[in-house]
Amino acid sequence: MANKKRIGIICGGDSSEREISLKSATTIINNFPDSYLVNKVVLTNGELHVALPSGEDVLLDLNHMTFYDDGKHHSFDAVIIYIHGDPGENGKIQGLFELKGIPCINSGILASSLSFDKWFCNQFLRNFEFNVAESVFLTSAEQLSVSDLVDRLGLPLFVKPTDSGSSYGISKVKQVEDLPGALLQAFAEGDTVVVESFLAGKEVTCGVYRSKAGIHALPLTEIASENEFFDFDAKYNGKSQEITPARVDDTTRLKVQAKAKAIYELLQLKSIARIDFMIVDREPFIIEVNTTPGFSPASIVPQMLACEGKTIHDFWEEIIDVELKA
Repeated sequence: MANKKRIGIICGGDSSEREISLKSATTIINNFPDSYLVNKVVLTNGELHVALPSGEDVLLDLNHMTFYDDGKHHSFDAVIIYIHGDPGENGKIQGLFELKGIPCINSGILASSLSFDKWFCNQFLRNFEFNVAESVFLTSAEQLSVSDLVDRLGLPLFVKPTDSGSSYGISKVKQVEDLPGALLQAFAEGDTVVVESFLAGKEVTCGVYRSKAGIHALPLTEIASENEFFDFDAKYNGKSQEITPARVDDTTRLKVQAKAKAIYELLQLKSIARIDFMIVDREPFIIEVNTTPGFSPASIVPQMLACEGKTIHDFWEEIIDVELKA
């Protein structure tokens, strides 16, 4: 046991996505390769609490990056950041561990920060000729009039906080009079908001990771929401059909998987990522890039792995082996 590397699974946080993060971490730990020691590390109010085998928890000393257990000080050989939203998915926690010389089995600071902001990420990808929806970027709810937004983008349209995950604060607006409330709801979740034109098509998502053979795309999942769109309720409360493999022809499937792998490489992502698309007239349009996709029992990536015949245990063993040696 003394020779086993110790991995910390960093989860929690104080955002609206805390509970999903805790569930994701539990799923990962319950299926973690037994060739490693693993500890859940929960971020609460700026402190990192390390869960011990005894059921107790102790603080991680942020100066020395060690914790005390069984008469010894312990440190991590690497960590997996699984905080959904701020401050994990945007790269802040990665910065802390990188400063202390502890490798993160995650996308780095720049890739995480860029992909976390829906506006900046999609505009970056647009420059490389990837299809994205027409959109308007707002720094306040009063920046443009409701009529200006509708004139530019039409109806229906989507209003999204640019830096929030799990579909918090997102609204599909079909009537002009609903737009002011949707903007206020989005600004309650973040400092900036993107308003996007509506894409009529089939929504699919593709998991991507770096395997021993190179960048690998998992089977596509089709999202058929019972709600107006794939919102939080649809994602986590069973209000959607998540069909794996997606009901698309092979040509479309291969096109989506190729674009997902190209985005993964372009953004220099690491570990698992999930890239969401809307297929419009057989052409994939990017919705968003998720560098910390949900990994709870209700999440999509475990469904993709099951479809491919890969266990969660083997999946994480492969990722850790590849990323720690990269």
